Amino acid sequence: MSKLENTLPLPARGEKTIAVRARRSSKRSSLQLRENVLAYTLLSPSLILFGVFLFYPLLKSVYLSLHSTDPAGRIAAYVGFDNYTALFASGQFLDGIRVTALFALLTVPTGMLLALVLAALTQHRLRGKRLFQFAFSLPMVLSVGSAAVIWKFLFHPTLGMLNYMLGLAGLPPVAWLVNPDSALLSVSLMTVWMNLGFNYIILSSGLQGISEEIYESARMDGAGAITVFRKITLPLLSPTLFFVLVVSIIGAFQAFGQINILTSGGPMNSTNVFVYSIYREAFVNFRFGTGSAQALMLFLVIMILTLIQFKWVEKKVHYQ
Repeated sequence: MSKLENTLPLPARGEKTIAVRARRSSKRSSLQLRENVLAYTLLSPSLILFGVFLFYPLLKSVYLSLHSTDPAGRIAAYVGFDNYTALFASGQFLDGIRVTALFALLTVPTGMLLALVLAALTQHRLRGKRLFQFAFSLPMVLSVGSAAVIWKFLFHPTLGMLNYMLGLAGLPPVAWLVNPDSALLSVSLMTVWMNLGFNYIILSSGLQGISEEIYESARMDGAGAITVFRKITLPLLSPTLFFVLVVSIIGAFQAFGQINILTSGGPMNSTNVFVYSIYREAFVNFRFGTGSAQALMLFLVIMILTLIQFKWVEKKVHYQ
C-alpha cells in the first residue's frame, strides 16, 4: 500500500475533508439564499402595502411637521420645530390629552368589567346560552358609523328612546349630547356598548381556555365561587385581560368616528379628543404642518403608554 501511495499522487485525508466541508457549506449557503429570496418574494405584497400605507405616511408626517403649508395644503416654508412649540404654547396638546385620557378612563375599565361579568355568567351551561352569547357579541358586527347613527337617535332630546324611558320613570329628560357636562359621558356610554362585542369574545375565549379540572380541584378543597374567581380565574385570565387592556387603551386614544358623528368635538370642546383635533386642524383648517405635529405627538403618547404597560403592568400577568 505504501508503494501505491508513493507512485500515485493521492490527496491527503485532511484535504478531502476540507473539500467536502467547503462543498457542503457552499450548498448550504446557496440553499439559504434561495429560501431567503423565496421568503421575501412571498412577503413582498405585504411589505409593499406596509410601505405605502404605514411607513410612507409616517415619514411624510415627519416631513410635514417641520414645514408650514398654505391654504391649499402645499408646502410653504421650513419652520423646524415651530409647529411643536406652537402646539404646546397654545395648550391645545394638553387639552386634547386631558379629554382623551378622561374618555379612556370612562370607557376602558367599564368596558372590560362589563365584558368580564358577561363572559363569566355565560361560561357555564345555561339554557339559552348561545342566544346570550350572540346578543352580547352583536355590537362587534356593526361599524362605528352605523352604531353612532343608532345612538344618535337614542340620544335625541325629544324623540329619543332614552329620554322616553326616563319620562316613564318620572325623571326629567337629559340633554345627552348638547350639555358639556354629559356629552363626553354619553359618547363614552355608546363606546362601551360598541366595544362590548370584541371584549366579550376575547374574554370568553380566555375563560374557555382554563381547564375545568382546576375548578373541580378547587371545589373539592372547599373553595367558594368568589374565592375560585379571585384565586384561580383572574390569575389564569390575566394574559387575556392584559391584551384587552392594551388594545382598549390604544383604541380609546384613537377614537374618532363616534365623536365626529355624535358631537363634532362639542359642545364647548368637551368631547374634542386628540384625534378629532388632528382631523380638524389638518382637513378642516388645512394646516397640515401642525396637524402632522399633533399626530406624531399622539403616536409618542400611545407608544409611551404601551411601553409603561409592558414594563410594569405585565409583571402582574400570570403566564401558565
